[in-house]
Amino acid sequence: MKFADLHLHTVYSDGTYTPEALIKASQKAGLACIAVADHDTVSGIVPVLEAAKSKDIEILPAIELTSEYLGLEIHLLGYLIDYKNKSLIRELEALKKNRVERIYKIIDKLGSIGLTLNAEKVFALGQLGTVGRLHIARAMVKEGLVSSVAEAFTRYIGDRCPAYVLGFRLSPQQAIKLIKEAGGVPVLAHPYTLNRDELIRELIQYGVMGLEAYYPEHTRRRTNNYLGLAREYNLLVTGGSDCHGDAKPEVKIGSVKIPYELVEKLKEAK
Repeated sequence: MKFADLHLHTVYSDGTYTPEALIKASQKAGLACIAVADHDTVSGIVPVLEAAKSKDIEILPAIELTSEYLGLEIHLLGYLIDYKNKSLIRELEALKKNRVERIYKIIDKLGSIGLTLNAEKVFALGQLGTVGRLHIARAMVKEGLVSSVAEAFTRYIGDRCPAYVLGFRLSPQQAIKLIKEAGGVPVLAHPYTLNRDELIRELIQYGVMGLEAYYPEHTRRRTNNYLGLAREYNLLVTGGSDCHGDAKPEVKIGSVKIPYELVEKLKEAK
């Protein structure tokens, strides 16, 4: 039986795996298929495809788009996208700039509560692609402002914490439209983070085609709940580890994996 991990990050967003290291770790985990789903960028897809050329592993081009609605961050995974789509590339350039602006805003908020962090220390950790909160958390650890990435999120930069900043460009409708226009399949990432299942029904109306039911922080009860919603609304089911490498060392590649038949259903839905 073949397995897939459909939620992996690289150094092109906030992961620490190079393309070569990602392929090596994925093969070691016994995976037949992986999806590169970096935050608001497709820059890592071609390097990973190149690294996988002589290897017996399938790479699905994907992306994790960040949207904003009702004061919530809503992440949409786009699978099997045309990563060369010009409209997509144009929008991603704008999102990249937006993320840089957000870094400065978060650093300003940290400063207002007595934590001084140099922005260049953050950008040095995200030179290849997009930057985000995980880069800030890692920089805070390096500078001795916190003892761990988890502490940075729990006390300062996590949702509804003192230095949290929302301010994303896309609405869920726009993110879903962008994925579909690039020929992709939009899937709601880690739905438990919304903690509002009624929004899932609304997102389905906007065009969401699947739920990431299998996820490290989903309890069995949560997973069964999302599997039930997927059956009820005839949605695709995906899953993955959301591995960020050493940035979140407790989450390993392949720690959540799904049967390959779910990949086949994704392909059929295109």
